[in-house]
Amino acid sequence: MSAREEILERIRTALKDSPVAPEIPREYRAASQLDEEALIELLVDRLIDYKAQVSVVDNAEVPARIAELLADAGSYVVPTGLDAGWLTGLELEHDSRRRQDSAAAPLSVAELDGIDAVVTGSAVAVAETGTIILDGSPNQGRRAITLVPDHHICIVKTTDITGILPEALRRIDGTRPLTMISGPSATSDIELERVEGVHGPRKLDVIIAR
Repeated sequence: MSAREEILERIRTALKDSPVAPEIPREYRAASQLDEEALIELLVDRLIDYKAQVSVVDNAEVPARIAELLADAGSYVVPTGLDAGWLTGLELEHDSRRRQDSAAAPLSVAELDGIDAVVTGSAVAVAETGTIILDGSPNQGRRAITLVPDHHICIVKTTDITGILPEALRRIDGTRPLTMISGPSATSDIELERVEGVHGPRKLDVIIAR
């Protein structure tokens, strides 16, 4: 008998009396009761605790804030579906720093590695955990563009902030490629020394747009 056959036989033996699956309790919280201001305050607190830089601005101020954050970048990439209005603070016609990425015309990993920053939107954010979720929609682009450049500038609309994870999950398609971000990429070595940028951007700037 092969190892595979032995495993399957054990499974059949364990299930031969057709045990009834126990009912799964689902009494967990499905929604929070926080208003918009409380959600913003909680999300900002969590993101700062995770070493992200956070700006809360009016929608009209988003372009200027993006331009300010990109002032020292030698190059940056945006997904083709990013809201063009967010980039009006930059001189796009004369901005040789800007690259576009799409599924139809993707930049290579080597090209992305040479780019300083990326600007994207987001799908939804979870205030309680300080998590921003990307789902690969046109305003966020491919997962690679948010993992390779060292600096990620991410715009979160206040209407996309939820209190807890179950609320967020109801807003997204679980079959899409999801990326969950809680601060800059970081880990600790065996001596518990924090190291940033191991699995993604070293710097995360979040712009919360009212």
